[in-house]
Amino acid sequence: MTEKANVKISNNEVRQRILQYFYDRNNNSTSSRGKKGSAVKISDVKKELKVAYSLTQQQVQSNLTYLISQGWIEEDIVKKSFTALSGTVIPSTTTFYKITAAGIDKIEGPSEFTMSKFHGVKIEATGQNIITLGDGNQINAMFSELGQALVELRDKIIKSEVSEARKMMLLADIDTVQSQLAKPKPDRNIIKAAWEAVKTAASIGGCVTLVRKIAGLIGGFLS
Repeated sequence: MTEKANVKISNNEVRQRILQYFYDRNNNSTSSRGKKGSAVKISDVKKELKVAYSLTQQQVQSNLTYLISQGWIEEDIVKKSFTALSGTVIPSTTTFYKITAAGIDKIEGPSEFTMSKFHGVKIEATGQNIITLGDGNQINAMFSELGQALVELRDKIIKSEVSEARKMMLLADIDTVQSQLAKPKPDRNIIKAAWEAVKTAASIGGCVTLVRKIAGLIGGFLS
């Protein structure tokens, strides 16, 4: 058994490796599907990730499902049909998987081609100055210091050793706060409720200083 196989890794690390696999495949592809394609069958995904990272089929399947639900990976379904000797037309479906634009941005970071969450909305008509944070979220520029602190806290939570379930809950509440900060008139009650959950991240190693900083910044807004 290899050394890689002996090391137990978290679901977060598995997801990072799976996403990186699809990112590299897309970069090196010479066609849309197939052996050298950006889109690949699940059997090949499992086989190649086992060779590259010693990931089990269960690790790949469960975490691929998560990445699809988050929009980082998407299914590319090809439908065909063939006629049997009896004359019956039999349908056939083959599912391929490939990285999405959001998945590429997850690895590379937002670019000038990344579509704004407010695409189609005339921001200038709201009288706001919207900025994009390092995690891709967009907020009113007047909350830039608070927004950046939330991005830093998000990064520390992701890299922490707490359970995946708790990470998801905390990140969802951070997103709630950031979404409110993009509005012309943020709902203080919604922010306050989400912040009550987010501030529990102070118990996570390395987060207490950031939580205190955010508490100071958000406290003035909520008062």
